[in-house]
Amino acid sequence: MANTRSASKRARQTTRRALRNRSVLTRLRGMQKSVAAKPEANDVRAMISAIDKAAKRGIIHKNAAKRRKARLNKSLGASSSSAS
Repeated sequence: MANTRSASKRARQTTRRALRNRSVLTRLRGMQKSVAAKPEANDVRAMISAIDKAAKRGIIHKNAAKRRKARLNKSLGASSSSAS
């Protein structure tokens, strides 16, 4: 239990933010699974946009975002070259 008013407010804020961040991460994981199953250009673009937004808001680290985007582009390139 928090000892001061400011500490209790911080605890409330932390719970709200954690809930919001968890939903964003869950959405990213779901999108990632669908893109991994069948990578298409539109899905990859939407995934990259979602990753950028999460990194901008501090939900994931910027280097983690870059790594995820690089892997997405690599998988998209591999799938398009195998389809040709």
